[in-house]
Amino acid sequence: MTWLLLGTAIASEVAASLSLKGSASTPALYAVVVVGYVSSFVLLAQVLKRGMALGVAYGVWGAAGVAATAIAAALIFDEALTAMMGVGLALIVAGVIMIQSGSRTTELPDAHTPDVATHRVSEH
Repeated sequence: MTWLLLGTAIASEVAASLSLKGSASTPALYAVVVVGYVSSFVLLAQVLKRGMALGVAYGVWGAAGVAATAIAAALIFDEALTAMMGVGLALIVAGVIMIQSGSRTTELPDAHTPDVATHRVSEH
């Protein structure tokens, strides 16, 4: 469910960004821009409340949003999508995969194990 929320947040952000471009010729699209961005942030907040790490959630949200927006803009608005841009998008995706792979849940120390950093020997 968390990943579905994140996917919906990404889709909302992409729709808002594309609508921002389209609002130049169709001002009514400003409503889609506002609703899309607000929805995206609300959904992203829900993802974080469900426990996804900020670095992972924001990385996936940002990278997928950039990639999807660039591809959709090429298809809808006939914007350039060059080989260099493709390499850049691939690097962004690779970076997010590395962040996600490297993230781990922090384990709390055992209650019976003394914390070495705060343990002090009394001086008598």
